[in-house]
Amino acid sequence: MSRRNEILDRAGELFSTRGFHATSMRDLAEAVGLQGGSLYAHIASKDELLFEIVNKAADAFLRQAESVPRDLSPEARLRALVRGHLEVIVRELPRAKVFFDEWRFLSDDYQRRIKGRRDAYEAHFREAIAAGIAAGLFPQQDARLASLFVLSALNWVYQWYHPEGPLGLEALSEQYAGLVLAALRNARPEPVAAPREGVAAESP
Repeated sequence: MSRRNEILDRAGELFSTRGFHATSMRDLAEAVGLQGGSLYAHIASKDELLFEIVNKAADAFLRQAESVPRDLSPEARLRALVRGHLEVIVRELPRAKVFFDEWRFLSDDYQRRIKGRRDAYEAHFREAIAAGIAAGLFPQQDARLASLFVLSALNWVYQWYHPEGPLGLEALSEQYAGLVLAALRNARPEPVAAPREGVAAESP
């Protein structure tokens, strides 16, 4: 492992357990056995480190999604996307935690770049759901809202999943895919009643 990769790995662990702001460059230097000043021979800034960690996680999610054949049935494609998403979380747990929790501390430019990659990733789920809607498999009509619902459920796994626990990746993927597909197959939006005359609608 190169020195830079070692620094990235240790930074990912520290940002995951302590948080980005609570981790100092001195903490990181001590973790990799360097003097504080020597660390800057390998990295430019803590912000750059955070971006690289978050971007590597984004790479992993995108690679998984792009590996799923687009000619699968909508349900098979969603199953594969769900499994791929969970596989990245399970395999890259500290880095995934930083991706979900700490990315908001990036500079504006870095945030824009990550949001672009996030949107590209979300599009894979949205396309699969839209195809399911078009085929009459899923009754709801808003593919973007449905994709955000699915990803919100998947993203929370990093909060409670433990690799040493009783639920392995295969069982986790099967159960989550089943729940996601059941929700999409049975989600019939309730009609929104118009407010009665003379009665103001409630604020959101």
